Parts: sequence; structure tokens; C-alpha cells
Amino acid sequence: MGGAEGAARSLAEHLVSDRGVEVEIYTTCALNHLTWENILPAGDEVINGVTVHRFEVAQARGDAFYALDGQIRVSPRAISDEMAIAWIVANGPYAPGLIEALRNTTADVVCFYPYLFWTSWAGMQATQVPRVVHPAAHDEPALYLSAMASVFTDADAFCWHTVSERQLVESLIPIASTPSTVLGLGTHGSAPTSRSGAAVLGLDEGSPYVVSVGRVDEQKGSVMLAKFFAAYKAAYPGPLKLVFVGPVSAQPPDHPDVVVAGILDEEEKADVVADALVSISPSAMESFSLVVIEAFELAVPVMVNGTCGPTVEHAAQSGGGLAFSSLAEFIETLQRLISDEALRLSMGEAGRDYARERFSWPSMIERYEEFLQTVIARGRREPRGPQFASGLF
Repeated sequence: MGGAEGAARSLAEHLVSDRGVEVEIYTTCALNHLTWENILPAGDEVINGVTVHRFEVAQARGDAFYALDGQIRVSPRAISDEMAIAWIVANGPYAPGLIEALRNTTADVVCFYPYLFWTSWAGMQATQVPRVVHPAAHDEPALYLSAMASVFTDADAFCWHTVSERQLVESLIPIASTPSTVLGLGTHGSAPTSRSGAAVLGLDEGSPYVVSVGRVDEQKGSVMLAKFFAAYKAAYPGPLKLVFVGPVSAQPPDHPDVVVAGILDEEEKADVVADALVSISPSAMESFSLVVIEAFELAVPVMVNGTCGPTVEHAAQSGGGLAFSSLAEFIETLQRLISDEALRLSMGEAGRDYARERFSWPSMIERYEEFLQTVIARGRREPRGPQFASGLF
């Protein structure tokens, strides 16, 4: 469904296939970020030309994490370093074997993606070669923890998703002088087939709908979107439906015109998005949003949360989307798009041009490799941030 993990995988595979770079991935045996339960076998595997090293998670996510997380969300700036470090360790994935392997790597450069997890925080301290951080940051409590700042202050370079992401982090942590590039992400979505989106969803042929792709989760704005859509339908009754596509972490409120499709394969997802009137990204916490760009590639206009800098940046710079910052604005904006086919078509074409010009893989991966070469040439800087390694790995 995208996200930092999907982005890291895409970069790794394109470095191998397009540029002939040797790439190794250091990751865990977990598949579920809520528990970090070891599911996959530890050891090495080659996937699409990329060597993947998997390490067991030594400490599952449990009640201790959620207790700390609740305190940090209230006032992250007031949290002591001791408590913040306890949160970082509990957040995980706590995999000491992974960190020890990083300490001994013979790679020319190590990239950490994203900043948020223990593997990045501890790995930055252990790695002896140049370090690039792909923060994938958004405005969240962890970004305000002083103990987390070393991930940023000790980096040798940054690779940002958007200008908005860079500006957010630079407003909080003194890193403006650190070399960086704004790369974005290349898309990897499938082309639609001859099936209609309605057929994939089991709806009547020709049924109009808007779509929201990504994890169906309260923190991602899905519950809010369902409530906003119900209010829209009360104001403008009709056949329009809202379709959620993605893994379900929080069930949205029941409504006869809200369809929860769950996880679809890439071709099914493309069919559904291609036939949507509008693709809606309700999340306020994105550092890029592949689903917005994938909608643009299919010439589908978007609506985005007006408090999310990166998605607002995409919408404004492309001319392919509109933002909403309140219920009233949501209703007005959605009705404007639904009632004006010419506007939807022109915005969809503008979004498609933007995606093709900025996020095609051949040019992106060439720029990325050149950036990594400059980081390697400069070498590793001395750490500037506080070190909290003792007793953790």
C-alpha cells in the first residue's frame, strides 16, 4: 500500500535493476508493526536482485509501549530523555542482531528509512560509514523528543520526500546546513485492466463513487472522512458512494453508502482508482503520499487534508487537487468536483502531467545514485548529537 517500507523497497530494487548498484537490506522477521511478532524466518534471502538480511525482534510491542505512548502524545516536549529513550526502545522493532550487523557492514553508505523506529535511532549510533536518513517525517509527537534529535543531528545527509517535510524538520531541529536532496518517490502502481471499478467492488455498473486508498485507521483520518462523507450525503442525497481500499485497523462508522473493500491486489486497486470520480487523502500525517501520485497517474483528481503540508504541496503545484480544512469546506469542495465533470477532467490531466514529469523512475533513480555518490565522497562526519547507546545493544 505504499508507506516508507514500500518506498525503501522500490529504491533498493531500482538501484539494482536500473543502475547496477549492489544493495543489501537489513530488516526484521516481523510483518505487524503493532506487535513486532516474528513471522518470517531469520537469515538471508535474495528478492528481485536485492539481498535481504532478516533479524529476529527480541522484544515485542506490549502494554509498556502504549502506556509510554499515551504520556508522550500529551506533551512530547516535556518528556525527559530517560522516558523518551524508553519509548524509542519500546516502539521498536528491538532487534539487537540487526544493529550488530550494521556495526560490521562493509557497505559504502547506509540509508535509514524512516527515522521513527529504534532501528534507525540505534543504528545511527552503531554505523561506521556515511549515513543518509530518509526521515519520512510528519508532524507527530516523536519528532519533538529531544532524545530523537540525534537521528537528525548525526546524519551525514538527508533525502526528503517533499519541500514541506524538509521545512517541518528544519523548523524543529538545527540541520539546515546538512547536505540534502528532495527526491520524492517513484510510483509502482499497476495499470488498470478492462474491468470496471464497480465490477471489482460488486457495485451496480456505472455506480458513481469516490475512493480513499491506504490504511483504514483513525490516525490516518479514515473515521473522520466517513463522518464527513455522511454529512455530505445528508446535504446532497444521491447515488454517490465512498470506497475505502486498504487494510482495516479501525472500522469506519456504518453508512449505507460507505464501502470498505479491504486489501485489493495492485490491478484491482488500479481498476477501482481509475474509475473513481475523486481520490481523497484524509490523512494529516504524510511525508509524501504515494496514493496521491498514483491517482494522478490515472488522471484522477484528488482532495487532501488541508493540514498536511506534503499533500497540499502536491495538490497546489500540480493543479490536480483541492484541499479541505473543515467539514463545511469538505462538503463544498466535494460537491464542486462531483458536479463539474470538466473541472475533474482538467485537474486529472494536470495531475497526470505532474506525476510523469517529476516522479518517473529513470530520472529519479539516476539522481538518487548521484546523490549517494556525493555522500560517499564526503565521508562520515563526527556525531554531534547526544549518545545514549549504553546498555541498549
